[in-house]
Amino acid sequence: MTTSKTALSPAPLINLTWTDHVTGRRGFLVVDRLVRGVSSGGLRMRAGCTLDEVASLARGMTMKEALHYNPDGRYVPLGGAKGGIDCDPREPEAYGVLVRYLRAMRPYIESFWTTGEDLGLSQDLVDRAAAEAGLVSSIQAVYPLLDDEAAARRRLADAFAVDVDGIGLDELVGGCGVAESVLAALDRARVPHAGTRVAVQGLGTMGGATARFLTRAGLRVVAVADVKGTMLNPAGLNIEALLTARDAHGTVDRSALGDGDRELPGDAWLFVDADVLVPAAVSYAIDAENQARITARWIVEAANMPVLPEAETLLAARGVTVLPDVVVNSGTNAWWWWTLFGDVGPDPEEAFAYTRRSMRTLVDRMLARADSDGTTPRTAAHALAAERLPLITERFGWYR
Repeated sequence: MTTSKTALSPAPLINLTWTDHVTGRRGFLVVDRLVRGVSSGGLRMRAGCTLDEVASLARGMTMKEALHYNPDGRYVPLGGAKGGIDCDPREPEAYGVLVRYLRAMRPYIESFWTTGEDLGLSQDLVDRAAAEAGLVSSIQAVYPLLDDEAAARRRLADAFAVDVDGIGLDELVGGCGVAESVLAALDRARVPHAGTRVAVQGLGTMGGATARFLTRAGLRVVAVADVKGTMLNPAGLNIEALLTARDAHGTVDRSALGDGDRELPGDAWLFVDADVLVPAAVSYAIDAENQARITARWIVEAANMPVLPEAETLLAARGVTVLPDVVVNSGTNAWWWWTLFGDVGPDPEEAFAYTRRSMRTLVDRMLARADSDGTTPRTAAHALAAERLPLITERFGWYR
């Protein structure tokens, strides 16, 4: 049970809109909560990004941090925050907008907002722009909380330098967490991994890594969508070939398609004959109208907010389970802090094992809570977060 001092506040701590003086583009920062004076949340760049969207994401980050709270771990959860820029990252002026945004946000990033890659941005790009904006690091606000800053920074840098079969460890851990969420749901339902059909929207950082881990676990990825459309093969796509043929934005060169592969419209991934849908690209992909044509049994939210609330209600009524983003994609954020604080080192097998164990425990707990309470997994996840927030507040205080 929570009280007014420990429950989620109805309003964020900081709610900020920025206008670029060069292009007129707008950017946003929302800090939902601070823990020990610091918050955590990535920076996204997409055309149409809004303040309300960023505020919802910041609230989600508060819950993600709380859900991973382990009083015995070195990683200490932070508060929730999020940044957003209303600009297509493919536009020629996008990088300049990013640099100017980070320059404007420099006092916040130096003091209490740690950030990194999100939709539309890679960590390499964020790091380059942050340096140009005069920042030491996009996560420098957390440095005062570290026991040994130099060792922690070396550990994280070493982890980011690790490459696993052509993909960076930092890209892979999030997909590892999503894949483990899928496998946990299948195991709870006693559904074999082998042959289970999956459709993935997006082959960028999260979607690409998720597709790789699921394929290697024996599942069959039958459809993948990018900005050019949907690629389909009921017998299973060659995921490794598609990963090799994608560009920095996750768009696949169609010359990599095999003989049995077909191209379909962009939204076709939603309606293919699959057991699991993994929206891993944009928000608001599944609405009250298109949900009616979905035949999958599970929707696993690798992206942030891909299923609209009214759609989720309708899906639940006909037996489709939505595993929520607040749990499913939380492994990426947690891995940063597990590594920086020293719960794991810059070793891929150690990182994957820790991620799998943590995500499996969290998903199992959420699904068990949903069953016992007779609620959706999202409601169960929110209830778990609400129970943990008072524990964090009791230990570290209330920063409002």
